[in-house]
Amino acid sequence: MNNIYVSVIIPVYNRESYIAECLDSVISQEFDHSYEIILIDNGSTDRSLEISRNILNNCEIPSKIIVQKNNLGVSNARNEGIKKSNGRYIVFIDDDDWIAKNHLKCLYRAIKNNDFAFTGLVKIDENKNIIYESRIDSTSITTIDLIKLELSMDVTFSFCQLMYSRDLINNFFVESNSYGEDTDFALKNLINGQNVGICSDITYFYRQHNDSSINKADFKRFEFIQILENLKDYFSDYPQLVNLIITNRIPRAIFGNMLFFFVNDYSYDDVIFYMNKLDLFDKLRRFKGNLKYRLKINLFLLNPRLYIKLWKKFKNSI
Repeated sequence: MNNIYVSVIIPVYNRESYIAECLDSVISQEFDHSYEIILIDNGSTDRSLEISRNILNNCEIPSKIIVQKNNLGVSNARNEGIKKSNGRYIVFIDDDDWIAKNHLKCLYRAIKNNDFAFTGLVKIDENKNIIYESRIDSTSITTIDLIKLELSMDVTFSFCQLMYSRDLINNFFVESNSYGEDTDFALKNLINGQNVGICSDITYFYRQHNDSSINKADFKRFEFIQILENLKDYFSDYPQLVNLIITNRIPRAIFGNMLFFFVNDYSYDDVIFYMNKLDLFDKLRRFKGNLKYRLKINLFLLNPRLYIKLWKKFKNSI
């Protein structure tokens, strides 16, 4: 299979309600070159594997199904997919998302004369209403500038929006982390190239699930802070990136995840205890981004309990 141009890697875990739509969108690509589907079932206990086999065994697209008996985590599954893939380029799709028919074509055109390609994404709710859009209005951008856009949060993007030249992937997903490992993967590998071609279309559809079922005792979202701390060392030769991590990305990750916990009715005392334990207040004070966001953080730091009380009362408007 040395003639495979693109490998599409899809980790699957208990998505029987969505995996058919995901796979159908990949099989229906209007792409003139050969591509393969690498599906990694991560110990599903529902009908995800059965549905996937029925679809892939009856399509003409080359495919591999890797079955892992135990749930070893999505990062492990993606890493296995990379190792078993044959394509010159790699794209990732989550098992509950889907792509437009021109997804591979648009990315492939954009990666010509570039090291990576980037496409537009929309987040949708359970009723397929658009709640967020991520795109770049340009034909190309340097990898450094794209990393800066993410670290400043001027453009927040998913690692799934990228097509990766496999020769430039020298960092795998960190399997010890369950939150933020995808951003870590994208940023570390982007730095290996020079330019990113831009597909101006919206071709990736990211399904945003209701968070009501989230484990209320789970503070793993704060693991992302340590990933960002590690990125400081990784980008030590790029002072501007390090500065953005310290003065923007880390404080915003702390504040955003903290508010996420309060939206989902985590105990105020538990959240504050955990933030003190991880020394997050000092990191939050280093924020030097836009004035409106800085005002929010300063008001919170002045009186955390009062800020959260007013924030909830006024429907997250402050």
